[in-house]
Amino acid sequence: MTPALGLDFGTTNTVLATLDGEGRARPILFDSGHGASAAARTALTFTPESRGGRAEGVEAGPWAIDAYLARPEETRFLQSLKTYAASPHFAGAILFAKRYAFEDLAELVLKRLAARGGLDPARWPRRLVVGRPVAYAGASPDPALAQSRYEAAFGRFGFEEILFVYEPVAAAFYFAQRLTKPATVLVADFGGGTTDYSLIRFEPGPRGVRATPLASAGVGIAGDQFDYRIVDRVVLPLIGKGGRFRSMGKTLEIPPSLFVNFARWNLLSTFRGSPEFRTLEELTRTALEPDKLKRFVSLVEENDGYALYQAVSRAKAALSSAATADLVFEAHALSLRTEIARADFEAWIADDLARIEAALDEALTRAGLAEAGVDRVFLTGGTSFTPAVRRIFERRFCAQRIESGDELLSIANGLALIGAREDAAAWSAPA
Repeated sequence: MTPALGLDFGTTNTVLATLDGEGRARPILFDSGHGASAAARTALTFTPESRGGRAEGVEAGPWAIDAYLARPEETRFLQSLKTYAASPHFAGAILFAKRYAFEDLAELVLKRLAARGGLDPARWPRRLVVGRPVAYAGASPDPALAQSRYEAAFGRFGFEEILFVYEPVAAAFYFAQRLTKPATVLVADFGGGTTDYSLIRFEPGPRGVRATPLASAGVGIAGDQFDYRIVDRVVLPLIGKGGRFRSMGKTLEIPPSLFVNFARWNLLSTFRGSPEFRTLEELTRTALEPDKLKRFVSLVEENDGYALYQAVSRAKAALSSAATADLVFEAHALSLRTEIARADFEAWIADDLARIEAALDEALTRAGLAEAGVDRVFLTGGTSFTPAVRRIFERRFCAQRIESGDELLSIANGLALIGAREDAAAWSAPA
């Protein structure tokens, strides 16, 4: 058994796992004073103290959130970093006059979490197994670029070997530890940015579990997209979307692309210094409803995006168990209290659900299986709690075959288990 570190560098959370002395996967816990947790937010904050690249002004995980909440106006907050990994359009972020490439940002997440958790990277296993989605999110994603960026970022920690494994494959390995007889398993992993499927045949035996991969598929849609639908329908009309402005004697629509930067959380950190934000400021002088755009400008300048993200996430989570939920948000420029009906929310995400189900069809087709050929279905990731998502699987597979659990830990634990195998390299995903 080869010691390995499993790294689930997720859109929303980062989780690290290793094996204990008995070969069982165990996540690494972090305690920021709010209680120990294995899931650390994949986020970074930079304060003015970080000028010149100084480490004392940079925080990650729950400490990043604390730093932002303590000084929101002075802090630059980045999250959903993973959505940049495969993007050829992301050239880096300029924060307090210093440019950070994706590799720098990914390294800082791991470095700051290690420092805050009292971990010594020099004592980590020499093999690192990193999870990757089957399909990256974003426009024209480049998987090879993402892999090279991860290798550059995490190679700085001195790992002798870095392997990349599909995230649903890792979750399947973790799930397979509870199997007592051969089974064909479908794992559906719902992350923040992607939905991924993997079909694997597991055969438990006296020498461990033998696994045969059958097929994988995925789509760049998941929880963040559902958040976007709420913001698009409820918030953006209040800050100018759909409005018009005057130019050269004509009345034109305000470019809808400007509002994507506010509804997509990962774009907020770079939007403030972008040409598009300067365009937004100029439009406040010619807009027919300038007060709405001024709210937009203020929300960005006051760095209120994280607070909005939290409010939307709470409302979405409440809709998993209730027919209606209140979206409540208070900021310098915008006071919002509105009720969202689950039926409306499900109508807003209908096209997204169709694409999620189409990816499921693709996985089954690639494996040459019908629903009846799947013995067990394992749902993981926070979005798996969304009733409309769960109904897809209840409709196509009987409820007795569907299981879930360890939604935040299954991938990292599975990566550590795969990393310990003699044939770990055989489970590497193609770039």
